[in-house]
Amino acid sequence: MDSSIAQKYFQDIPAFKSKPHIAVLTDICNEPDDAESLTRLLLYANEFHIDALIATTSFWQQTSTHIEEIHRIIDAYAGVEAALNAHVPHSRQYPSAQSLRAVSRSGLEGYGLKSAEGPLCEGTELLIRAIDAIQDDGHIWVLLWGGANVLAQALLQIKRSRSDEELIKFAAKLRVYAISDQDDSGPWIRLHFPKLFYISSTHGWNAYGLAAWTGISGESYYNFNPGGPDTSLVTKEWIKEFIQIGPYGKVAYPDPIFIPEGDTPTYLNLIQNGLTDPCRPDWGGWGGRYSLTDRSGTYGNRHYSDVADHVVGKDGRMHSGSQATIWRWREAYQGDFAARIQWTLGKPFHETNHAPVIVLNGDSSLDPIHIHVDFGSTIHLDASASWDPDEKDTLHFCWLHYGEPSATQWTTHFQVPKLEFKDESEGGRGFEKVSVKLPGKEEGMPFPLHPEGVLKWGPKTYHLVLEVVDDAKFPMRMYKRILVHVGGGSAWEKNENDLAWL
Repeated sequence: MDSSIAQKYFQDIPAFKSKPHIAVLTDICNEPDDAESLTRLLLYANEFHIDALIATTSFWQQTSTHIEEIHRIIDAYAGVEAALNAHVPHSRQYPSAQSLRAVSRSGLEGYGLKSAEGPLCEGTELLIRAIDAIQDDGHIWVLLWGGANVLAQALLQIKRSRSDEELIKFAAKLRVYAISDQDDSGPWIRLHFPKLFYISSTHGWNAYGLAAWTGISGESYYNFNPGGPDTSLVTKEWIKEFIQIGPYGKVAYPDPIFIPEGDTPTYLNLIQNGLTDPCRPDWGGWGGRYSLTDRSGTYGNRHYSDVADHVVGKDGRMHSGSQATIWRWREAYQGDFAARIQWTLGKPFHETNHAPVIVLNGDSSLDPIHIHVDFGSTIHLDASASWDPDEKDTLHFCWLHYGEPSATQWTTHFQVPKLEFKDESEGGRGFEKVSVKLPGKEEGMPFPLHPEGVLKWGPKTYHLVLEVVDDAKFPMRMYKRILVHVGGGSAWEKNENDLAWL
């Protein structure tokens, strides 16, 4: 062991409170990006329960599946499994390559819903077993990187073989994140199972440039937000230098053709970094931000689709759009990826980087903090007890008022005031302690069409985010989400929580 701080990191960091269960349905070998996304996914495999890796078809690959490509990447992972485990606490070890091979299957080798009406494939049987193994109050994330016909076949099988009550319980366990619709199964699922928790960008067929998930790396290919994202972090040159190296990255990660890692957003919000709650897509995180298409609850619709963030880009200008909900975090998710690739090189602990540990107002958990206050209150936030397992690193404290999750319209400033952070640090690390003044009851947005001449902010839930980042070559970050409920909080925030079981 390299130092007492490293010993503390290995011995004192508790196991994750829980790990999300995931099932990946991938049209791998259609193009390289699925293999790229799987390569990254396995570097975070210690943060999930990977229950299924299923090779599927899509519109772009209609008659074949390629489980051998999944096996190829797992084989590369097997060679660095021990190296990865040397960089995480004993309570957070990586799964064995053998266990990953054991949950790898082929899906249907035909296209779309028509194929789903045939005999059950091995992939569908595994998916049903994985879902059945989840407790009634739990859930499993089904990540659709290609077509959705394996999921459709699973739902059809349960509908035909079990009672209506059992079907409802089965479907209630599902949390789906689809990379748009890549066959006709996704629209069918949403039509027949409207209460199914389903994240998917909605746009014309094949018009992927409109989808939020392209914010992962697609600005040059799809020509959106020019000058906003840091494109240098997703070029072939950057990938070649920092990702395609060593016994894992050089072997597992193929050269990009279109955009790199188009499927990666499906699991970025599941990474346990404290930034978001994956069951609240409207909060936003590395994997983007999505909102219910029908928030009324009248029909129980649980389809989440694209919304916009407004972000100051690399060029210093304001950029808006659904893709910005992802690329705004690019420096973070690419830096973290590159740091983990360094772990695979067999370097000792002290020669690589590791994420900080946040302690905010005495809370070191990854859960968000909820603060309930009256109008006009001032809150105090203290992160001075935060620390880093790498003694050489200096921590920086960055505070964000994430306004968009508190709004329901594009023009956020009509609904949400801008909150300011006042530095109250006593020397040392700046902004490790801050205060925030909340709006008064009578404050609001000047609006001449309103009888009182002002749209009052009213009761509202504000989202504050603390990012603690180190200063290593490949910086790593952790986050703490603070939800400040002023005057009782937002009414629709409560409604979302009421529907969270669906």
